[in-house]
Amino acid sequence: MDIVVNGETRAAEPGVTIERFLLDHELDPEVVVVERNGEILARGDLAQTVLAPGDRLEVVHFVGGG
Repeated sequence: MDIVVNGETRAAEPGVTIERFLLDHELDPEVVVVERNGEILARGDLAQTVLAPGDRLEVVHFVGGG
């Protein structure tokens, strides 16, 4: 199935959770913020939220600096 991540179409396995999708794409769920279809998700919800065809994710990774 297709979803959109940060403006780019990506394939995702049916039934995959957002947490598993992030891990499969080498993103640490502990250091990103995920918005799904315009709603920011709590970090604790990532493991239970299953992606659906056409979902739109915005994934933000914060980088420290000085």
